[in-house]
Amino acid sequence: MGISSKPMNPIAICAGPFLVKIPHVRTTLLTLAVSILLACSSPSTAQAGVLTDFSSADTKLVRWQIVDDRVMGGRSRGRYVFSPEGTLVFKGNLSLENNGGFSSVRSGSVDLDLSDSAGLSLRVRGDGRTYQLRLNTTARFRSWDVSFQADFATVKDQWIDVFIPFDRFTAGFRGWSLPDVAFDPSAIKRIGLLLGDKKPGAFRLEVDSISTYLTEAALSSD
Repeated sequence: MGISSKPMNPIAICAGPFLVKIPHVRTTLLTLAVSILLACSSPSTAQAGVLTDFSSADTKLVRWQIVDDRVMGGRSRGRYVFSPEGTLVFKGNLSLENNGGFSSVRSGSVDLDLSDSAGLSLRVRGDGRTYQLRLNTTARFRSWDVSFQADFATVKDQWIDVFIPFDRFTAGFRGWSLPDVAFDPSAIKRIGLLLGDKKPGAFRLEVDSISTYLTEAALSSD
């Protein structure tokens, strides 16, 4: 499948806890989109800084790697490539055999203080499946790393912008919920993407950029 040019000036709508921008929405849907926006509790947003756009050596997220359920005996297989257009393409096949069912791509170790930001935004083109954005901090559970995760839906074959507030991330460890573990945006050590929707078959997620966005309070202090 070829890679088309990236759409400009999308219309923003709110989907669940996330603000999503979908390009090329028909004009007749504009009133609906505005109505949905007014009902959302999303903060005012602005791009605070690009963590990575996959097209430059100047990136804070380096040494990407694949981690599949194969480490636990599963048979899912994922891989990633950097496209000529400067995007990361995460793709593969999800399998539920041998109690498996996940594939992920994650950065190497980082040291990010994002406490002045409201959350993370991703520009993605997916396959209609629901993925997870995952963050690791210095939080531990029985000496193991705790994952903070937030789901986001994709629209098949369309570029969208997804804004995920930090307060939507929930802590977990190997399927266990850890509601008492607090998320600290000043101590982020890894960023990753995971598919684990229990639907076997091929998957493909293309990521143009991962950025932070600001609150109104942060903007007014500049």
